[in-house]
Amino acid sequence: MTRVILFGVLLLTLAWAFWRLVDGVIETFGGTTDKSKGKRRGAPAVKLTRDPVCGTWVTPTDARFLQSGSTVYYFCSDECRRKFQSR
Repeated sequence: MTRVILFGVLLLTLAWAFWRLVDGVIETFGGTTDKSKGKRRGAPAVKLTRDPVCGTWVTPTDARFLQSGSTVYYFCSDECRRKFQSR
C-alpha cells in the first residue's frame, strides 16, 4: 500500500514539473498562459522634465514652474526657481 501511495505522489510531482516546463516554454515564445492573462505589464509612463538649474528630473504635476512667454520651465524647488529668475 505504501508503494502505491509513493508512486502516486511521484506521478503527481512529475506531472506538475512537466506542466511548469510546458507553461514556461509557451510564455517564452510569446503565448499567453492562465497566470499571465491578468497581470499588468507595468505602470503607465509618467512624463518627466529636467530642472534647468540643478538637473533633477521632476514630474510636471509635482514641480514648481515658471512661464516665460510660451515656454514653461519646471523646477524641483522654489530655490531653483529663484536662481533661474535671477540669471
